[in-house]
Amino acid sequence: MKKTLFSIVALLYSCLVLAQSQYPTLFEASQGKETPVYADVIQYFRTLANDFEEVKLVEMGTTDSGMPLHVVLYDREQVFDPKKWHEANRLVIFINNGIHPGEPDGIDASMMFLRDVLLGKQQVPQDLALAIIPVYNIGGHLNRGSFSRVNQNGPEEYGFRGNARNFDLNRDFIKADTKNARSFQLIFNWLAPHIFIDTHVSNGADYQHVMTLISTQHNRLGGQTGEYLEKELNPKLYEGMKTKDFPMVPYVNAWGGKPEDGWPQFKDNGRYSSGYAALFNTLSFMPETHMLKPYDQRVMSTYALLQTFMEIALHDHAKIVNMVKEDRGQRKSQSHFDLNHTLNREYVKMIEFRGYESGQKPSEISGLPRLYYDRSRPFTKEVKFYDTYEAGLSIEKPKAYIIPQGWFTVIENLQRNGVRLETLRSDTLLPVTIYHMADFQTAQRPFEGHYLHSQIKIEKSQALLPFRAGDFLVTMNQEKNRYIMEVLEPEGEDSFFAWNFFDTILQAKEGYSAYVFEDLAADFLRTHPEIKAALEAAKKEDAALANSGPAQLRWVYERSPWKEKEHNRYPVFRIEN
Repeated sequence: MKKTLFSIVALLYSCLVLAQSQYPTLFEASQGKETPVYADVIQYFRTLANDFEEVKLVEMGTTDSGMPLHVVLYDREQVFDPKKWHEANRLVIFINNGIHPGEPDGIDASMMFLRDVLLGKQQVPQDLALAIIPVYNIGGHLNRGSFSRVNQNGPEEYGFRGNARNFDLNRDFIKADTKNARSFQLIFNWLAPHIFIDTHVSNGADYQHVMTLISTQHNRLGGQTGEYLEKELNPKLYEGMKTKDFPMVPYVNAWGGKPEDGWPQFKDNGRYSSGYAALFNTLSFMPETHMLKPYDQRVMSTYALLQTFMEIALHDHAKIVNMVKEDRGQRKSQSHFDLNHTLNREYVKMIEFRGYESGQKPSEISGLPRLYYDRSRPFTKEVKFYDTYEAGLSIEKPKAYIIPQGWFTVIENLQRNGVRLETLRSDTLLPVTIYHMADFQTAQRPFEGHYLHSQIKIEKSQALLPFRAGDFLVTMNQEKNRYIMEVLEPEGEDSFFAWNFFDTILQAKEGYSAYVFEDLAADFLRTHPEIKAALEAAKKEDAALANSGPAQLRWVYERSPWKEKEHNRYPVFRIEN
């Protein structure tokens, strides 16, 4: 395989010689060893925009680094307006690079690929509208060095995974703690792409493949696009890469085990780029080149994957546009939405995997057994791949949600993501379903600035509640319904509740002095014999409660009219009909 890869890389280089003479990249000039600094990346695309009328470089939002986020637009018709692209049923492809700037393969591949399209060296659909973010994590790209990715084979210098505030941006697409993510949400929903590609480099096991691929989980995507992704698009991508001598496998999600034993598909929740994009019915992908392969091979395999996408788009572009459009329209009337998908290992596919024999040998550090891969013993075999997920939760959508205006961080997130919000014109009473937080687990260590909630359980009640003029109504008759349900239903794995947006409701703000409340509680139980009976029954079931006066007093308080209604009451309400 090494000879084959050497040959294909050499051939691709030779095909780029003419282009280099006009618009050379540092990657090419350095024989595949270097990647440019941030200012040079932007200048390269600015040069293309200045020299070709089909290209426009725009600034859209800012980042935590204080620098603006750039988007490169390619449009043969020079329209540069996504609304008009969609009105004309044109295919929109969106490429995001440098989310982890230590993984710059896509930056160099995109520079060369767009240049070659402009010079007629690469064929793309006539009606293609292409958008490229040259470098998404600008702060991380500016934090440049050669040691932060200890396992990676080149380039000579590269950026850092964390952004200017040390966030991993590929965990920020729902919570949007960073200016980067907030700008991205606006850009993504402005473009509304049919296909989204977010370029990466993998970590993990060693194997022969240069390119692996995370396709968004097809069961979570659902609809026509989910079926097309599984049955047509993915097979075409794998076949196309094989013909280019870059045989590809799904991302090797074999942590803690041997790849030859098989692995499950990576489930890309909404916190990740491809999972976020899928919430809007976009066919989304994270290409993951292999960290241990030479940098030139990694970049050229990314280039080859972009070629393969375009080859498929040349044939399927109208089909893709129609399917995505119909699936998005169907979200308006869909009655139930599936959340919290779990792997079903009863369904398995066999895929060809080209690996290296692994084994154990004594560590020179500890003397204890350590894992190693023997590159002198390559193998090709069929392995198990599990890519079927089933809903862990199905929730019927309400007619609308109502959100009090004080929860502005939630409202701003919805607005950035294109959710249509209406405001109440006057104070009003509305019959609503109320969620009460019955139970949940909270992580003991921080994750990306949060202590995530999980295993969330709710209790429901109905009531007639007052709302104020200016409170927000989210009607559930819009294309964004899937995203709305994912973030507003608190039981969702990546809901706003899970990400701590509502943690202030989990702490009681009022209390009682026990010596005073003892007498009030006794009077309350005398006038509410059903509560008294429930307490006695609870004491029989719970010895700790029966043997604790303070616990019994708290039990009564929690069921009394003095208990504050806001405590543990989820402040997003459902209007059912």
